[in-house]
Amino acid sequence: MSGSPVWHPFTQHGLKAPVPLVTHARDALLYTAEGEEIVDAVSSWWVTTHGHCHPRIMDAVREQAGKLDQLIFAGWTHEPAEEVARGLVEMVPDALTRVFFSDSGSTAVEVALKMALGHWAHTGRPRHRLLVLEHSYHGDTIGAMSVGERGVFNAPYAPLLFDVGTIPFPQGDGANTIDALERECAGGAAAFIVEPLVLGAGGMLTYPPHVLKAMREVCARHDVLFIADEVMTGWGRTGTLLACEQAGVVPDILCLAKGITGGSMPLAVTLASEPIFQAHYSTSRETMFYHSSSYTANPLACAAAAANLAIWREEPVLERIAALGEKQQAHLNAAAAAHPNLINTRRCGTITAIDIEDADGGYLSTLSPRLMGYFRERGVLLRPLGNTVYVMPPYSITDAQLDKVWTAIGEAALSVNR
Repeated sequence: MSGSPVWHPFTQHGLKAPVPLVTHARDALLYTAEGEEIVDAVSSWWVTTHGHCHPRIMDAVREQAGKLDQLIFAGWTHEPAEEVARGLVEMVPDALTRVFFSDSGSTAVEVALKMALGHWAHTGRPRHRLLVLEHSYHGDTIGAMSVGERGVFNAPYAPLLFDVGTIPFPQGDGANTIDALERECAGGAAAFIVEPLVLGAGGMLTYPPHVLKAMREVCARHDVLFIADEVMTGWGRTGTLLACEQAGVVPDILCLAKGITGGSMPLAVTLASEPIFQAHYSTSRETMFYHSSSYTANPLACAAAAANLAIWREEPVLERIAALGEKQQAHLNAAAAAHPNLINTRRCGTITAIDIEDADGGYLSTLSPRLMGYFRERGVLLRPLGNTVYVMPPYSITDAQLDKVWTAIGEAALSVNR
């Protein structure tokens, strides 16, 4: 073996693309061992919200590190977790009363699925069928893969995956989706899980709030639990704290991760309504919720999350998000006008996406690795989804840095197919 022994995620090492060594970061910039300055235009996989190494968050972690680093969370608790739970319940709709901690988006989804199935089992009305939206992605653990799009992501693991009902992605006014969901829910499904407004890894596909609202109403009519996976869309990415707000939707179960710590530490939560908690509540140990991990509600991560909640309470975060969204739209419009091969423009809050015309298309488009290399050489971290280039930067990105990102996208449109 030569070189690094590290096996990187979503990386085909056989392509032998360079793997830059990043030594430090600040705000929207990464710095490499070679002295390069890289604009992080994807928030390091959609997690960094206020910027890298935010002083308030870093100070909170340092302070907590001198007090309590780790604690078993089964039957024990600590103040950072209590503070985060109280803060979250104050921020989200009143119906979401219970906070279960985990450590990633995938585990937040696994927890949600188990809560839903447990709810039906413990109320004496067992339901087992789970419904998903076409092109969805909910993570890479077994349950999360099972409720995601089937394809290249999970084909080798098909024997491990369970069957689900797939609802078509909204077209036109979304009637195709609503009609299909109505039919499936009428059959007595347990739950429907959805990425609100934007499907991330599925290609940054967007659909309107009225469709999200209609899907929630269908589930409510048939007493089907509604699970909102806001791992990516939460924490302001779509222009509001939660994407569900834009449709007036309150889910039965809500998954949050990524930006919950401002992107600084691994942490996730699954929030549930009181009836779901009560279904597991009794004097019998048989009905308790059987899920945990060693680092559930890690105190250091919770301290980071508490600092992030304080930033949301005390600083004009939504104003920053609105301003960034307007700048993103202006860049998107200019790029599409200047480059005819940039098509299918879309934006939701601070998330923008545009497709480069490509005969191959799809996630395995040969454009993707070439584009990543092209952007890397120009000091920009962008990670296209096939021929889809999306920009999801930290809210602290400067105008000059955003200009650099969109200049690189325009140059790629001119040269990448030549």
